[in-house]
Amino acid sequence: MQMLQGAQQKIEESKKRLDSLAVEAEAENGAVKIVINGNKKVVRIELSDAIVKEADKEHLEDVILVAINRALEKAEKLSESEMHQAAMGLIPGIM
Repeated sequence: MQMLQGAQQKIEESKKRLDSLAVEAEAENGAVKIVINGNKKVVRIELSDAIVKEADKEHLEDVILVAINRALEKAEKLSESEMHQAAMGLIPGIM
């Protein structure tokens, strides 16, 4: 029972840590930047003045989606790594 409680505590600590970690991704040569924390919540969206003025609505939506998906991929890898670290030593056979 103590081992389970210890594992749950480690997981909760990892989730809190993931809130403080962030990844950034961009699209269209940096015209759109997305920052997502390790728990996969969007923290910030940055759009360059040029893309806002020059891009039509559909193109801008597409570029934002590309940047978000790139950031989500990075956040997923970060989350997996953090949870793997939390599980090491608590669950036999995980290395």
